[in-house]
Amino acid sequence: MHPPPPAAAMEFSQNSLFGYMEDLQELTIIERPVRRSLKTPEEIERLTVDEDLSDIERAVYLLSAGQDIQGTSVIANLPFLMRQNPAETLRRILPKVREVLHVAGVEMQLTAAVSFLTILQEESVSIHTYAHSFLQVILLHLEHRDAGVSNAWLETLLSVIEVLPKETLRHEILNPLVSKAQLSQTVQSRLVSCKILGKLTNKFDALAIKREILPLVKSLCQDVEYEVRSCMCRQLENIAQGIGTELTKSVVLPELIELSRDEGSSVRLAAFETLVNLLDIFDTDDRSQTILPLVKSFCEKSFKADESILISLSFHLGKLCHGLYGIFTPDQHLRFLEFYKKLCTLGLQQENGHNENQIPPQILEQEKKYISVRKNCAYNFPAMIVFVDPKNFHMDLYSTFFCLCHDPEVPVRYTIAICFYEVSKLLNSGVYLIHKELITLLQDESLEVLDALIDHLPEILELMSTGGESSVQENKLSSLPDLIPALTAAEQRAAASLKWRTHEKLLQKYACLPHIISSDQIYYRFLQRMFTIVMTNNVLPVQKAASRTLCIFLRYNRKQEQRHEVIQKLIEQLGQGKSYWNRLRFLDTCEFIIEIFSKSFFCKYFFLPAIELTHDPVANVRMKLCYLLPKVKSTLKIPADKHLLQQLEMCVRKLLCQEKDKDVLATVKRTVLELDRMEMSMDAFQKKFYEKDLLDQEKEREELLLLEMEQLGKEKQQNDGRPTSDKTFEKKRRDTKTPTTLPKNIPISVPGPSSGTPSTSKEIKKSKLIRSQSFNNQAFHAKYGNLDKCAGKSSTAAYTPSVSGLTKTSVISLTDDSFRPRNAGSAPSSFSSNTPLPSTSRGTGNSGDPKSSGSKDTQPRKATLKSRKSNP
Repeated sequence: MHPPPPAAAMEFSQNSLFGYMEDLQELTIIERPVRRSLKTPEEIERLTVDEDLSDIERAVYLLSAGQDIQGTSVIANLPFLMRQNPAETLRRILPKVREVLHVAGVEMQLTAAVSFLTILQEESVSIHTYAHSFLQVILLHLEHRDAGVSNAWLETLLSVIEVLPKETLRHEILNPLVSKAQLSQTVQSRLVSCKILGKLTNKFDALAIKREILPLVKSLCQDVEYEVRSCMCRQLENIAQGIGTELTKSVVLPELIELSRDEGSSVRLAAFETLVNLLDIFDTDDRSQTILPLVKSFCEKSFKADESILISLSFHLGKLCHGLYGIFTPDQHLRFLEFYKKLCTLGLQQENGHNENQIPPQILEQEKKYISVRKNCAYNFPAMIVFVDPKNFHMDLYSTFFCLCHDPEVPVRYTIAICFYEVSKLLNSGVYLIHKELITLLQDESLEVLDALIDHLPEILELMSTGGESSVQENKLSSLPDLIPALTAAEQRAAASLKWRTHEKLLQKYACLPHIISSDQIYYRFLQRMFTIVMTNNVLPVQKAASRTLCIFLRYNRKQEQRHEVIQKLIEQLGQGKSYWNRLRFLDTCEFIIEIFSKSFFCKYFFLPAIELTHDPVANVRMKLCYLLPKVKSTLKIPADKHLLQQLEMCVRKLLCQEKDKDVLATVKRTVLELDRMEMSMDAFQKKFYEKDLLDQEKEREELLLLEMEQLGKEKQQNDGRPTSDKTFEKKRRDTKTPTTLPKNIPISVPGPSSGTPSTSKEIKKSKLIRSQSFNNQAFHAKYGNLDKCAGKSSTAAYTPSVSGLTKTSVISLTDDSFRPRNAGSAPSSFSSNTPLPSTSRGTGNSGDPKSSGSKDTQPRKATLKSRKSNP
């Protein structure tokens, strides 16, 4: 027997029961309106329409006898009816629409305004017909009692004014406007008149504006309601652009001066913003004698007035500095700069030790306005650098920049992060002054700030590495010792968050790092991380971004041994991985390799591992390979790669004969048709493929130069600069963490010697080294933007290995620490200094080169994927 529950438990159960009953009662209450909303048979009968009626007849019937929701549906469908049958729609439906709109509700009115505008934009009828049929309906509802409806019809009318002829505008709009703008009319009518006048000035010449429009403008500027004065003041900018400079000075400027002294703060604010926008129209005398005193007065009174004025003032500060640049006296210049600095720290001097819940609402609202002011100051910071001259940045603005980068509010730091690239460009050689602030923003706790900063991260890092005090390539990172830790920490924070788009963008931008830091630093600090993301991340766009960046790191890697380790790891852990997901990512990587590297590079290293996946046990992998096969075939050149073409055809033939999955088989059949239509590229240049062949030849030349540069660099180190002390050598090896032996488990096939034997002349070696070094400087200072465009423009030089490709022999698996340095040892004889540099040109190797020989027997195959179980 179970003991009885304690009293507390009993009470809890009763309370729970009562709670459930209350919930059920609430659900009953919620359901009641639903039951009431169900239609009765009589209502359904009234809503039923004969299916045999045409669209026009049905619309006429619904507008005549239907309910409001049916009439609204007809009006929303009006643009379609106009396209289908404009004549009948204008003759039969539009009169009904006019009748319905007289008594229509808000929803139908808004729908009609949108439909009328759509008909205008689609040009379903001529302008003359539109003005005759629709314009009067629009004008009739401009003064609707609902403000939303009135604004909707006004927006439609303003769009109509753009296309109407002058005579129609004069008779239908301008002449009635004279009476609508009088004081005897409603405020709503006068507000509408202000906006229409601002639009009409672009349609008439200056004489007509002076005679017919400016009297109305002056009258509305002197209106008794501050709303009307403010609205008319904001239209003065459009009017000034329509009447020209002379009339602006004589008519518009006096009105603006008077409105800037208005008793209403919104009117003064509108006058100030209009003056700032019209600065380019006024000459130097007007700016210095009239506008500058107004601006000074406005700035002095802004702290005593409403904070909304400060928000507008801080937003227009950059434009104001630009417009008044050159007319400030030194004292005025200093005072204006101090005013800006004061705005940048507005609200930061207050004590924030109290609890936020205890702060009065008005104080919280004030703090929000102060945040908006500082955000606007951050937005205008580049303009202020121009105002003080970049040479004076350290003395005049650095402390302010520091405060903005360390502002406690995220919107302020976000805005300064957006402006960081512009600031860097303006500082130019003084960009080193803001190195610490770059690190600060990279380490910001808010991912929004990081996301704003990385939009231009490649350009910022390039300026940092080349525009500062230390622009020598070997020492380009010495002035940024915290850059690498900051970049890695930023990536880890993005990876740990749910904002995968920020993570993806950051990985894409990391592709610029080969131009910023050394190859070894990328290899040991970033490359392994990219590989880990490809292997373990769960977001496909992030994996693809990491894979592409990994391929770019491989392209720019300057050590042959490191390249071979990365290639082997890609093939073994992705291409031959246990998870089908990893094998899919291997095919994505192959696509990036085809895009970034030369055709010979892909054929030597990735062609055979890629087509080996035709035997993959997972249908999705085989299907993805089928989509990739046309790109794989495009890397072949005939006749040098004839044996590879035969293997490709054999794999496709096996798929056609043995494939059991119907979706894969259908994809294979489509791929076969596409492969048959493809034209093969030849070893010699062809006219139709000239640009692509030239681009590929440039990539191949860069790969050769990388090998040549590495070999000559080793020889120069041996002959000139390498220390003979074993202790010194060991210390250098530890510092660089560079393995001194090539991986023994990557088979390397070196083509036979070329026609010329390597020369041992010091002059020839010196000239080669100079040429390689000049190529190195050209490549690593190439713009990152060119690399994003398929890494394809010839101006973007890059380095990739050019040795003969991986053969199909069995290789030893790499462990997780395969990127660590290995024990020092002698290099294989195939890469000794006495061996000729390998060539990537096709068809020039001896018969011992398995790639050139075309013999299948000379290429022992790896264990096929059939014998390996997949882990879907």
